[in-house]
Amino acid sequence: MSVDAFDAKKELLQALESNETLVSLVPGGFHNLKANDSAIFPRIVYTEIRNADDSFADNEAISADVRFQVSIFNTEESISSQTIIAKEVDKTLKSIGYARYDSIDMYEEEDRVYHKAMRYQKSYIGG
Repeated sequence: MSVDAFDAKKELLQALESNETLVSLVPGGFHNLKANDSAIFPRIVYTEIRNADDSFADNEAISADVRFQVSIFNTEESISSQTIIAKEVDKTLKSIGYARYDSIDMYEEEDRVYHKAMRYQKSYIGG
């Protein structure tokens, strides 16, 4: 698989969906960029924040730097599950080669939701 053929979003979603514990903890599901149904919590929204060629050989990209933000959204009623969901996300992403480089807890006043944003990075080497 070449670096160009690498589909980071597909790999990430498959990993999240294959974690049965995580699926059971997140009835709102997994969404790219924005949630389809704003009424169901907790839910996870993932966003690719970087996918760039990183190393080159003979003017061809041989690796990519890939970064995602994985956001967990909870309401007051579901906030108690945030920590266990975060641990499952962390375990899942680390199992496919990502390293967490940042995490922040926020509260979004306007929507009255808790938002835990976790950022991950992976270097993908094509072949």
